[in-house]
Amino acid sequence: MSDAFFQLPKAKNEPVWSYAPGSPEKAALKAKMAEMKDQVIEIPQTLGGKKILEGEKIAIRPPHEHKHILGYYYKGGTQHVHLAIEAAMAAKPSWEAMPWEERAAIFLKAADLLAGPYRAKMNAATMLGQSKNAYQSEIDAVAEFCDFLRFNAEYMVQIYKEQPQSPALTWNRMEYRALEGFVFAITPFNFTSIAGNLPAAPALMGNTVIWKPAETQIYSAAVIMEIFEAAGLPPGVINLLLVDGPIAGDIIFSHADFAGLHFTGSTKVFQGMWTTIGKNITKYKSYPRIVGETGGKDFILAHPSANPAALAVAMVRGAFEFQGQKCSAASRAYVPRSIWPEVKEKAVAMVKDMKMGSPEDFRNFITAVIDERAFDKITNYIVVARDAKDAEIIAGGKYDKSKGYFIEPTMVEVKDAQHRLMQEEIFGPVLSIYVYEDADFDQMTAIVDSTSPYALTGAIFAQDRGVIHSLSQALRNAAGNFYINDKPTGAVVGQQPFGGARASGTNDKAGSVWNLLRWVSPRAMKENFDPPVDYKYPFMGEE
Repeated sequence: MSDAFFQLPKAKNEPVWSYAPGSPEKAALKAKMAEMKDQVIEIPQTLGGKKILEGEKIAIRPPHEHKHILGYYYKGGTQHVHLAIEAAMAAKPSWEAMPWEERAAIFLKAADLLAGPYRAKMNAATMLGQSKNAYQSEIDAVAEFCDFLRFNAEYMVQIYKEQPQSPALTWNRMEYRALEGFVFAITPFNFTSIAGNLPAAPALMGNTVIWKPAETQIYSAAVIMEIFEAAGLPPGVINLLLVDGPIAGDIIFSHADFAGLHFTGSTKVFQGMWTTIGKNITKYKSYPRIVGETGGKDFILAHPSANPAALAVAMVRGAFEFQGQKCSAASRAYVPRSIWPEVKEKAVAMVKDMKMGSPEDFRNFITAVIDERAFDKITNYIVVARDAKDAEIIAGGKYDKSKGYFIEPTMVEVKDAQHRLMQEEIFGPVLSIYVYEDADFDQMTAIVDSTSPYALTGAIFAQDRGVIHSLSQALRNAAGNFYINDKPTGAVVGQQPFGGARASGTNDKAGSVWNLLRWVSPRAMKENFDPPVDYKYPFMGEE
């Protein structure tokens, strides 16, 4: 087959719109938000293409205005898990047999729909349902999601083109089969793009998927499902299942046809599922693929040669964009005493300048955290900082949940590099900072590397090239995504494949060829054009 057969439109990163004052896109987005906020919608489960409005009716509320109701979803039960499995298995034969270019066409069309007529709706749903400001929503729910869909198609072709050598009279080929069974995708609230990619990536490779989104992301998940269906996705390929996690897990992880898990969420939940899968291993037709990205305690380590202004901006943006609810968010920083006064002054000034409130007001940088449970967990850490003798809150520290779940961006200076605020994942707008003596710099890499069990993202700041090299080597296992003179957030599909190891996950790099390889089972095929008709080899001839 010629290379020309494998040509697709070259994937390019989707442009990020600015939503600047007076721009037409800002006016359109604000109008769409107002329109959607005035509606009260009902979100069904989508199983085998059927819309199921039954079960417990649960209200969906904006985190920044929790008395308002955007709509309702219907929480299912065990019968719906069984229906989802049946739908996925029924759709599987025709879907995996569909030519690759037909599967690619669906997801490429979905990207174009998302970038065009659905752009405002997807952003509005993410902003209202997950309390993201316009920029954070745009880079996630539109740009990154489009990138996932387009680049995945390109990576799929790259995989299919990887073929073995064929000597004379032989044709060797590699068939990249879908997994034997169904894939279970469990997605988080914090990135709409991840919620779309985790079911879409295995589906692109010919798998059928059961997708359980986070309860706090269902509002935008419904828009994702609408886009997939508008793009021509056949019924049963991706099944939107709205049930409690343990109910789904009890049935799915005991099913013989369970073939893979695509997960982003907490380390504890992931480890629990892995344990369950291990206990059930004899039940499965094949060994399930387990792909997971969990959490992080992401670091910034500054050398005395670091640029103080750049470091301060990286700390503030890295820690407080989307209220620190990114698995890549900066959560701990190590700053030399020689530059700390300047860094502190600039960072504190920026935090004080930030406006906090509803994402419907485009002047706000900070909005609400996702729900009351997150609010209570994060503020408990602020209480720890407030009461500790070896910690000082130098910015922020206030919070209020009377109208929405608002927490000020909070910076805490700690006196102990092993303080619990430097070790435990907080997943909120709290940045802990340890100020070290310049003479102790050589000790800091070991401290950074060993303080946390996670290894997702990390950043170093230095101007000295020798230092950059030595830190890159010393911290080579401390982060799967490593940044030099930049904040540890903002990985772009096609540029920085994302994922970490240790307690942060399996490091299968979402939005890359490495991730897609996990959703296929190769079959090596040899065809002999001139098979032998005698068992004897030449050496056996008569002298």
